[in-house]
Amino acid sequence: MRKIYLIGIGAGNPEYITMQAVKVLNLIDVFFFTDKGEAKQDLVHLRKEVCQRYIQDKSYRIVEVNDPTRDPAITDYTARVEHWHQERVLIYEQIIARELEDDQSGAFLIWGDPSLYDSMIRIIDQVIARGLIAFEYEVIPGITSIQALAARHRVTLNGIGETVSITTGRKLLATMTSTTENLVVMLDGHCTFEKLLDQELEILWGAYLGMDDEILVRGKLGEASAVIEEKRTAARIRKGWIMDTYMLCKPRE
Repeated sequence: MRKIYLIGIGAGNPEYITMQAVKVLNLIDVFFFTDKGEAKQDLVHLRKEVCQRYIQDKSYRIVEVNDPTRDPAITDYTARVEHWHQERVLIYEQIIARELEDDQSGAFLIWGDPSLYDSMIRIIDQVIARGLIAFEYEVIPGITSIQALAARHRVTLNGIGETVSITTGRKLLATMTSTTENLVVMLDGHCTFEKLLDQELEILWGAYLGMDDEILVRGKLGEASAVIEEKRTAARIRKGWIMDTYMLCKPRE
């Protein structure tokens, strides 16, 4: 039977990959790469570098597929994402059926970890539920940008006895309450932290974590906010894309 692997490859550094992932990479016949457009070709190149670096038998194939775009005409966020996922379900169903023989294995290389703000597990489950193609699948964990952020800033995510919350920029203001102790924010394309400048908070920010273009900023939110905005804007113009993550917490000694 066909088998699909969802392999977490870390937050951007080719060395952010586990020995388990390296072992599985060497079992794969076909890698499915999602092309997100010219601006994000770096993400495809990184995946190719991972394959070149860690796979001994170079007989594998790479199949690239264009990623559908989210329909801006669908105003409800959840409905828009669900519609986008349905388009992906149909595309991945077709390429798995077309590109994999019954005894072959295929893989999707997932940025970070497949369990955290990534849709592939849900999409693969939906492909299986449709019942048009049979295959098994396995998930291989990876190092998230959260782990990379903490490591690069040389901090723990929580103080003694404290909690850590994880959210997105879209949910930041609703999640940040007077009792929030440590909040990690992902997928914030609008620097939402600027709406919290009146609060006594420290920010630990990082972009392109583990990559050659890595940028790190740490400081009091009121002082660091403008610096982050400037660096973030310049980097996005220069590269055409940006992936950044940050943590908000009470000032630490």
